[in-house]
Amino acid sequence: MSAFNEDQFNEECAVFGVFTSDNSAHHLTALGLHALQHRGQEATGMVSFNGTSLNALRGFGHVGDNFNADTAEMDAMAGHMAIGHNRYSTTGLSEYRNIQPFLTELAFGQFALAHNGNLINAARLRASLVSAGSLFQSTTDTEIIIHLVARSHRKTPIDRLTEALMQIEGAYALVCAFDNQLVGVRDPLGIRPLVLGKLEDGYVLASETCGLDIVGAEFVRDIEPGEMVVIDGEGITSSRPFSETGSRFCVFEYVYFARPDSVVEGRGVYATRKQIGKELAKESGIKADVVVPVPDSGVPAALGYAEEAGIPFDLGIIRNHYIGRTFIQPTQAGRTQSVRMKHNANIATVKGKSVILIDDSIVRGTTSRKIVSMMREAGATQVHMRIASPPTISPCYYGVDTPDKDKLIASYMNADEIAAEIGADSLSFVSDDGLYRAMGFTEGRNSSCPQMCDACFSGDYPVKTAGDRFSSGVKNGE
Repeated sequence: MSAFNEDQFNEECAVFGVFTSDNSAHHLTALGLHALQHRGQEATGMVSFNGTSLNALRGFGHVGDNFNADTAEMDAMAGHMAIGHNRYSTTGLSEYRNIQPFLTELAFGQFALAHNGNLINAARLRASLVSAGSLFQSTTDTEIIIHLVARSHRKTPIDRLTEALMQIEGAYALVCAFDNQLVGVRDPLGIRPLVLGKLEDGYVLASETCGLDIVGAEFVRDIEPGEMVVIDGEGITSSRPFSETGSRFCVFEYVYFARPDSVVEGRGVYATRKQIGKELAKESGIKADVVVPVPDSGVPAALGYAEEAGIPFDLGIIRNHYIGRTFIQPTQAGRTQSVRMKHNANIATVKGKSVILIDDSIVRGTTSRKIVSMMREAGATQVHMRIASPPTISPCYYGVDTPDKDKLIASYMNADEIAAEIGADSLSFVSDDGLYRAMGFTEGRNSSCPQMCDACFSGDYPVKTAGDRFSSGVKNGE
């Protein structure tokens, strides 16, 4: 992970699935995963069904590094059904055994699974399964679901999967392939996203609508919280095997994770981020010469801020998109240099000017400090930071890689203290109410509006399991 990205939230992964009438499912899955590359860059994989057997192809790196249409490996993946997965970049050791989708042989036949989310009771379940004789091949919580399916005595694979999911707690969006069926399911709170699309001769499941767009699928709807859809040659069926609990969709999808051109839970991501910027300007406007986004995630909010405040928008920071994991550095000097290799000040835009920097969030504060310093070295007379999310005060346990609470700078410093720490002339975050207003809830965050999961800002966790967390060494949400 680069020095810049280590101070940002990291989404755990993307999932994709397709069922069609011809043998193009593997190509469509590669395209879908390419569109969802922003959700995970460490590794990618797919499992396809050729009418006889499920076959897997996995590898480290980006989708384009692994799924080339002109290779014998891809030709061998031809089939009418496939699922895929992008794994996010982790600070820990990369291991091939953790690359999804997982494919295994169970009593009823082959079973493949890809997962986005995190099981918060993973430690307890894993310990119980190991004590009962289960042999784990990976360090991910996803494998727990497979063992629970394997141990179920229900008659059908769907019933086995349902029974397994009844035992887990936390957040999940799953795509599964078995018995010539493609299955998609979301947890009862709908914390992680999953959408349904329609092809002329089949269906698509994806983490975001941009995954539908690239394959020419028409968006049908979001898979609902607690819903399971089964797609086969006869069409699609839906069931809701879990108790209704009300949606708690992850609010950070709007702030940072989702691609700007996606539509999630009925709201356009780009428009929402732009509106967050407008709310920021209303709440914490200040006189300045130019509004500068921290690329790339700060751009829509910066556009909204500039439009509302009547201040020119300009690109005061230029991002090099071709810096990857090669440039990990073990020393502080090396890490600082990595930031400069990925982001550089556009001196002509900021020199001699008062600058408002717009970013999506502040996690540890280390990157913000370096960006502010970069602006001052480029000649900015003042640097004011405005953040398009409320202060991050609590870690996420539902599929987002976040530091422990004591590493989150906003958990122990107020805005003025953070401003002094990062060297900014001022710092303001959008309020909780401003964030909700940007999403169309005119009264802000209150009990009458549909509540989302905003635990990272509020500490209000929708699912609580004391003592588990990640103490078992199981990697979260993969």
